[in-house]
Amino acid sequence: MPAPKVRTKWRPTLALIVYAVLLAVMALPILIVIWFRAVEASSNRMAPTEIAALAVVAMLTLGIAYVLTRTITGPVDALIARTEEIARGGKGAIQPLESYGTREIAVLSQSFLDLAGKLVDRTEYVRSFAAHVSHELKSPLTAIRGAAELLRDDGVERPMTKAERLHFLDNIVADAARLDSLLLRLRELAQAETPLAQGRSSILDILSSLRGQFPALDISGKGDTDISVALPQEAAGIVFANLTENALQHGATLLELSVSADVRTAVILVRDDGGGISEANRQRVFQPFFSTRREQGGTGMGLSIVHAMLSSHGGTIRLLQTADAGTAFEITMPV
Repeated sequence: MPAPKVRTKWRPTLALIVYAVLLAVMALPILIVIWFRAVEASSNRMAPTEIAALAVVAMLTLGIAYVLTRTITGPVDALIARTEEIARGGKGAIQPLESYGTREIAVLSQSFLDLAGKLVDRTEYVRSFAAHVSHELKSPLTAIRGAAELLRDDGVERPMTKAERLHFLDNIVADAARLDSLLLRLRELAQAETPLAQGRSSILDILSSLRGQFPALDISGKGDTDISVALPQEAAGIVFANLTENALQHGATLLELSVSADVRTAVILVRDDGGGISEANRQRVFQPFFSTRREQGGTGMGLSIVHAMLSSHGGTIRLLQTADAGTAFEITMPV
């Protein structure tokens, strides 16, 4: 959607308004002097004291104009120039101004820098994400096309055996299933990037849902499991189902949700007894498309979806160090 445009009509500049006000202030003593001289009908020549007073007024006006230019119009013009440069793609312009002038302009500049930084990061994220998606979709599509061409070229001179034909068909079915899984993850990521309607989820309901979805795991709760968190049920289902599925894929048999809460915040510790995460991979677990199970059909999007979903609802997640085998994630959510 294109950005809304400001209606084109003449508007005075900030500098024009400032200087007009200053000139009006400067004109007041001059008008007063003219008024009193007209009333008194004295000599047309101005007294030295009157000339000195007008000179002082002129000097004060120029001083005030300089201060206002340095503290208001100058920083505002510099901020406008930075905005135009960033809009043209100049990342180097995302830097603090040399002079802010006033506290309000400093706050405005910081808000501008924060927004510009987020927009640049978002643009780079979208570019990188698009490249990863293209790569992930290209691999199964290439395999499906190759298998289909071999099946199409099956001739009379060297016909395929039934086993070979079934092998290629199985490959097509497996790659189609991988594409379907990728598209499902992409839909979940889209939901995670766009916050769902506000809602609440009970920890007890989450535990009950997980036990129904993953009967192979021994799932237990500990602590303040009777509370609710500010996470819609659909979002909660996506978050904890991804964490549980991740634990199951890494050989876990036990999963525990340990909950502690105060007036505002709930901390949910999700522990499992699976194979754990190696030290080399700890810094990459939340990156989209990073997976150690790609050969087994892993998409590498589960934890990135969890991270995005929690962030869009005011929560956080981090990977904890574990002394023994297994994995532990700490989730912080508003109550």
